[in-house]
Amino acid sequence: MGRYTRTPIVKNISGRQYYKRVVYPVIPRSNQDLYVFTTDDDRYDLLANQYYKDATLWWVISLANPQTTNASLIPGGGLQIRIPFPIQDIIAEYNALNE
Repeated sequence: MGRYTRTPIVKNISGRQYYKRVVYPVIPRSNQDLYVFTTDDDRYDLLANQYYKDATLWWVISLANPQTTNASLIPGGGLQIRIPFPIQDIIAEYNALNE
């Protein structure tokens, strides 16, 4: 599921289409979270694919790790990051916030 899959497309006054504003959930820590150390070539989409089997869920890992500043690349290797679980709860919260 991509983060815009259920995001409505709306029109402004001039008729131009755009995605409705997206609200992201706060991702609380869980005993089920995984903590991994990154390597030089890690990216959020690759990690999401590895752990969630869905590269479009990269934003979950990004939001859970505010110490990383780039939305797609993880700076260098050796950084410990959190992989949040259970992913179904996070997706449900995202969907509820953006109905």
